[in-house]
Amino acid sequence: MKKGLITGICAVGAIAVTMALTPIQAKAAEMPCGTARLIVPWGAGGDTDVLFRIFAEIANKHGAEPQLQVVNIGGQGGNKGAKEAKDAKPDGCTIFAIHQSALTSYFTGRVDFTWDAFEPVALLMRTPAIVGANPDVPDDDMTDLVARAKAHPGEILAGGTLGSTSHFFFLLVEDAAGIKFKHISYEGTRERMTALLAKNIELGEINLLAAEQYIKTGELKALGISAAKRNPSIPDVKTLKEQGIDVIYGTDRGIMLPKGTSKEIVDHYIAIAEKVVKDPEFIKAAEAKGSSIEFTPGDAYAAYFTETFDNWSRIAKEVGIYNR
Repeated sequence: MKKGLITGICAVGAIAVTMALTPIQAKAAEMPCGTARLIVPWGAGGDTDVLFRIFAEIANKHGAEPQLQVVNIGGQGGNKGAKEAKDAKPDGCTIFAIHQSALTSYFTGRVDFTWDAFEPVALLMRTPAIVGANPDVPDDDMTDLVARAKAHPGEILAGGTLGSTSHFFFLLVEDAAGIKFKHISYEGTRERMTALLAKNIELGEINLLAAEQYIKTGELKALGISAAKRNPSIPDVKTLKEQGIDVIYGTDRGIMLPKGTSKEIVDHYIAIAEKVVKDPEFIKAAEAKGSSIEFTPGDAYAAYFTETFDNWSRIAKEVGIYNR
C-alpha cells in the first residue's frame, strides 16, 4: 500500500482513540427495527467472526439503537454474505462486515461488484500479516529470504489462497522487494497452516492469533511482520519496513451499509463505531487477537478503499489474475 495512505490511516486511528468519549445519541436516526443484522460473511469461530462479535457486544453495552446481532452467512469465499448485504434494504437494519476480500473477489471475477456497491461507515481494525516459514527454511529474516529469492526466482514455495488476501499479501511483498515466489493454493487458513507445519511449503501468510504458540515453540519461524511497529508479543520479529520492504499490510476490517442508505443513518453508525473503538475493553480484546485499532470513518474510509483498489488492481493485472 502507498505510504501516504497508511500514514493517514494511522494518524486518524491515533486521534480517534485519544479523543474524549462521546455518548451514542439514542434514536439519532429513525430505523424500522429494534435489532440490526451485522452480516459476517464467514463462518462462526473465525477471526473475523470473533472480532465482530466483540464489536457488537460492546456496542450493545453502550446502548446502541438498534441493537446489533451478528449473523453468519458463509460460503463462496465471503461472497454469499456480501451479495445478501448488497441487496438488503438501505434502511439501517443491515450492516456488513467487510475487508479486502471485496477487492480480490472482484478482480478474479467471482463477483461483479466491489466495495463501492456499499456506503462506507468506518474502518475499525487491522490484523497485520506475518511471513511464516517452516523451521527447516534456512532464512532467519526477510533480508535472508529476499537474497535467496533473488538467487532462485520462482522456486520458493509460498502458500496462500490464489486470488485471496493471503495471496495478495505475497504479491505485495514481491512487488516491493523485486522478487518472485512459486504460489501454492490452499482452501483457507487452516489448510495453509497445516501445510506449513507439515513442511509441505516453505512460506505462508499467518497472523499472531493463529500462530503465536507455534512461533514461540519454534514450530514455525516468523521472518517479518507487516505492521508499522513491532508487536510486543513477538518483539524480536522485525517489521517488513525495518528490513527494507515498504509494505504495511493487514486484514483491514470495517463496516458498511447497503448503497443508498441515508447520510443520517451512516452518521449514526459512525457514532456507534467511534464509541466502540474508544472503549478500553474493545481495544484490549482486539490487541489480544493480534489486531490494532485503525478507526477511519466515512469519506476517509472511502479514500482508503479507492487507493487500495488502484494499487491492488495494478498488481492483479501484472500477474494476470485481473478478470474484468
